Amino acid sequence: MYACAPPSSYIPLKLSPGIRTSKNFSSFRLTMRDFKVFAVASMNEAANFIPAAPIILPQGPWKEIPGGVTAANGFKAAGIYGGLRAKGEKPDLALVTCDVDAIAAGAFTQNMVAAAPVLYCKNVLNLSQTARAVLINAGQANAATGNAGYQDVIECADAIAKLLKIKPHEVLIESTGVIGQRIKKVNIQCPALLVLFKQILINSWNMQEALLSSLPKLVSSLSTSTEVGDANIRIGGIAKGSGMIHPNMATMLGVITTDALVESEVWRKMVKIAVNRSFNQITVDGDTSTNDTVIALASGLSGKTPISSLHSHEAEQLQAGLDAVMQGLAKSIAWDGEGATCLIEVTVVGAESEMDAAKVARSVASSSLVKAAVYGRDPNWGRIAAAAGYSGIPFDQNKLRILLGDTLLMNNGQPLPFDRSTITTTTTSLLSRFSLVSQILYQGNGTGGGQAWGCDLSYDYVKINAEYTT
Repeated sequence: MYACAPPSSYIPLKLSPGIRTSKNFSSFRLTMRDFKVFAVASMNEAANFIPAAPIILPQGPWKEIPGGVTAANGFKAAGIYGGLRAKGEKPDLALVTCDVDAIAAGAFTQNMVAAAPVLYCKNVLNLSQTARAVLINAGQANAATGNAGYQDVIECADAIAKLLKIKPHEVLIESTGVIGQRIKKVNIQCPALLVLFKQILINSWNMQEALLSSLPKLVSSLSTSTEVGDANIRIGGIAKGSGMIHPNMATMLGVITTDALVESEVWRKMVKIAVNRSFNQITVDGDTSTNDTVIALASGLSGKTPISSLHSHEAEQLQAGLDAVMQGLAKSIAWDGEGATCLIEVTVVGAESEMDAAKVARSVASSSLVKAAVYGRDPNWGRIAAAAGYSGIPFDQNKLRILLGDTLLMNNGQPLPFDRSTITTTTTSLLSRFSLVSQILYQGNGTGGGQAWGCDLSYDYVKINAEYTT
């Protein structure tokens, strides 16, 4: 376990719990084109069907509850197999709906080759403050597909809008899959959408596996309840990611939901802050995808007075809860990067600002040499110092303090002797599947702090990505 801490502060590190267990959910066949629908009472019950990643929910005045993206009042979800995948019959089409006009916000990839659904969602959110549905497909990224791909998105939104009897601009679209392939809109449209729609009407059905791409990908689901002012609100979410994960934004699709009552301008600012503290702080391989999208919807069904100021006490409470849910999802995604064996968590304290701390943390978490050292169980703490040093954020190296487990390796910029065999043995015992490697860096006397998450770099990563389309 790697750790760095300030001279006067030793930070206790805890290993995260292992994989949760829960009941299997059932599946049954429909008569319409042999669609498969997977039914569950809650998102957590899918854990034995889809390998679950541990959720590390930050400590705070909230509690984890079942329901995932459907935990908040007003939301329903469904997932089916619609025939979009090149092979297999895993669910590949998902739908999240809201009973009312939900205040909508979005965060997207900064890749200049942005997918058609990304461009579409940006345009919609520029024109409208609310949304009622999010349609998600796997199999085709619909990226680098030109005007024809964009038209496909419009037609899919129109189709779902007719079924839900809402306006087309109230439907948002997310896609994942192989770049350069247009979405199979013939498969998505009737009867696939009709099947989704019927399941939404019957109950709230599991959509978790429908977010999976052509290769096994991690899908994480999390929901919490917390007090905001005099109201008890719920925040839930589901997110998918694996490889091609790097800040701006980490490669992923996500839907966040809450029943908090909040004004549009405030909600969009809060979502941006939370994304910067979570999904923009995870990295697996340094690649930024074309399709990264997080849609956040607020139904307002549990609130009494709308949150109208970002600086109000209620806004601070909601921001903290939103940060916690997104960070829990982000860490679980980074935890199960392609071929990964463990999570790397980097915490930086003593920086001049939160932004500075976040940048240094990302630099260390993104380092291929640090990732390789963790995979090889090599206590090469110098790679941590080097990665912090080339982050672009100036700091006094004579104030750097580094610990590996309980062993002090550097104090005030000076290396100290240590027993390599003892440290290697301890580190190896901790670095098992679903373990946590914590790195804490102290830079100076500032008040800024930040975190970033990544995973080790293994031989399997090369194998998985070498065979992605074959």
